[in-house]
Amino acid sequence: MPGAASGSAAGPVTVPRSPVGLSYAVVALLGTVIVTDVFSILVSLRVRSLMDDVISGNFVSDAALDGVDSLRRVSMPLFYVTAVACAVVFVVWFFRVRRNAGIFAPDLQRRGAGWAIGAWFIPIGNLWLPRGIAADILAASRQDPYGLGRSKGESGTVLDAWWTMWVVSLLFNRWFSVGHGRAETAAGLRAAADMVIIGDLINITAAVFAILFVRMLTRMQQFKAAPLPAERPVLN
Repeated sequence: MPGAASGSAAGPVTVPRSPVGLSYAVVALLGTVIVTDVFSILVSLRVRSLMDDVISGNFVSDAALDGVDSLRRVSMPLFYVTAVACAVVFVVWFFRVRRNAGIFAPDLQRRGAGWAIGAWFIPIGNLWLPRGIAADILAASRQDPYGLGRSKGESGTVLDAWWTMWVVSLLFNRWFSVGHGRAETAAGLRAAADMVIIGDLINITAAVFAILFVRMLTRMQQFKAAPLPAERPVLN
């Protein structure tokens, strides 16, 4: 892994490469993650309804229980598959915008381009290291990286919101898997369904802010790399 210097493991790069195509893929996959979360919420609501009936002593058929169990078995793998695919493409996009940042303002990059990949795999450190790299990329991608002012569409608020919700999502899901992942009673399954719904809502919020961040940073780099004003997208 590179040290605290700019550049990349693949050698020096002098021309920025467009992150637009990758950003489309990331946004599409984040949208798919949101859809799987919504599906999971609907399944959890069905689980909760059935468990309420069981606790209340109402009749619940075996077919209904088997049906909701089948939906649960589908929703979890579906979420993990889409989440992994999204994570892979996101990291590729993140590496691309980091390399571009090393061209725009190399002296503002506190870590080498390889860290844009490696930082995500460092236990505990992945809770803050990628955020620092993202902040450096954002700074370099501004129209005036060294100025005190911030043009419209260049705020770090979206980055802070995304990162906060992403960390909350990680910690919540970890806590849930340890404390509620093996519920077996009707009351326990209902409580677990409630926690799944909360976790899915947090995931959806994090995904929405991630989409906003990807779109913002991609637009900033596209604007900065465009040779002619007429070719530059509108920053909003």
